[in-house]
This record gives sequence, C-alpha cells and structure tokens, in this order.
Amino acid sequence: METNVGTPDRLVRLVVGAVIGIIGLAVLGGLIEIASAIGVAAVIVGVVLVGTALTRTCLVYSLLGVDTCGRRS
Repeated sequence: METNVGTPDRLVRLVVGAVIGIIGLAVLGGLIEIASAIGVAAVIVGVVLVGTALTRTCLVYSLLGVDTCGRRS
C-alpha cells in the first residue's frame, strides 16, 4: 500500500494513540474505575492509531481517497 498519512497527521496519531492506549491499560489494570469493555476498546483504538502512524498508511483514508502526505500528482 502507498503511504497516505503525512507528518502532522502522523504525530497527532502517535500522541493521541499513546494516550488512549495508556488510559485503556489503566482501566484494564483497575487504576481507573470504568467498565472494562471501554478499556479494551481504548487499547484497540490506541494500537490502531499508533500502527497507522508507524506504517504511514490508513485503510480508511485509502477507501475515502484522502492523502495527507502533501504530494502533488
């Protein structure tokens, strides 16, 4: 797959994904009192955001034809 996640988008995904993932782990670890399903969902969302930032490829962007890399065709 071709990269479609630009640098600013990538940095936001890394930071937000890490924060959401840490919150999810805190919920699952019992540090935050919320339903464990929310913790699992937060960990999944965090992993997906960090994964798309690291690979610089987003499937949803591909389906919608979005490219934040700033390349000109």
